[in-house]
Amino acid sequence: MLQFDKICYLDGNGNLLTSEIKTELDEGFVKKIYRQLILVRTFDRKAISLQRQDRLGTYAPFEGQEAAQVGSAMALQKDDWLFPTYRDHAATITFGHSLTTVFLYWNGRIEGCIPPPDRKIFPPAVPIATQLPHATGAAMAEKFKGTSNAAIVYFGDGATSEGDFHEGLNFASVFKAPVVFLNQNNQYAISVPIERQMNSKTIAQKSVAYDIPGIRLDGNDVFAVYFETKKALERARKGEGPTLIEAVTWRYGAHTTADDPSKYRDQLKSDFIRDTEDPILRLEKYMKKAGMWDEQWSQQLHEEEAEKIEQAVKGMEAFPLPDTNDLFDHVFEENPWVIQDQKDQYFEFLRGVYT
Repeated sequence: MLQFDKICYLDGNGNLLTSEIKTELDEGFVKKIYRQLILVRTFDRKAISLQRQDRLGTYAPFEGQEAAQVGSAMALQKDDWLFPTYRDHAATITFGHSLTTVFLYWNGRIEGCIPPPDRKIFPPAVPIATQLPHATGAAMAEKFKGTSNAAIVYFGDGATSEGDFHEGLNFASVFKAPVVFLNQNNQYAISVPIERQMNSKTIAQKSVAYDIPGIRLDGNDVFAVYFETKKALERARKGEGPTLIEAVTWRYGAHTTADDPSKYRDQLKSDFIRDTEDPILRLEKYMKKAGMWDEQWSQQLHEEEAEKIEQAVKGMEAFPLPDTNDLFDHVFEENPWVIQDQKDQYFEFLRGVYT
């Protein structure tokens, strides 16, 4: 049986398990990671609150998965590509997406899909696994152009049951595309546990079929995620091809705000993981042991990040009303008759409602 042991640099009690990275863990770097983890968790909780108030649409929470997203996105360079799913807003925010823009996405606005001009961030993929071939293609293009830019693509465990997963990995393997496949194995594809999806003991072992490196990480260990992703990206930049990373993690809440996880999952396990493996609590314990912790600094940091979120919400809600044409005009260069007919009927309906 194939063995892919789970790599862990920082255990649940905040103990550093390797001396390999100790010299790189200066206080400024560690505090930067901690600040980002607090920012994205605050964002996530605020988004759920806004959805419950009918100020956002259906939302996909990520609390519990912050280390997998923040650690990996921090390993990117400015000109790299990022291909997210609908649950990877912590990664896109870390890579430079504005908070207001991400809120706009969840408010159903087309503007929410537009990244900053100096970042290559694809719109979130809602169809499962379709972004993997896209990431491979972008990485191949960078290779053909002779750059040292790489791509990272995020996906869940359920995506490995789709054909696009295998097609993306196969093309990347054949063409040695500079792409990192970052799987966040939160152990459920909506309500389906991983043992009902596959007979494989790990997702990392699927790399063997494509003769590429496969790595299995403790996805709640932000140090392991950061440094192992950085190694994979450096390997990609050298022309050595793709890497499959499985970050084993857990989402505390629902798949989206439209479902109830207690219907398909033992929430006592979720509570246990929060108490023993939480990525933020783990980092706090390390910082206290390393003499980096300051209670006043932490309180001020929480207040500062919360204020950033509040300002972003104000920015979203101050945005001009959306253009109704956006519902119809961005699929084809010219609308076929069936879409144009729908558009005409809808505008006729609106005229009847508002006149």
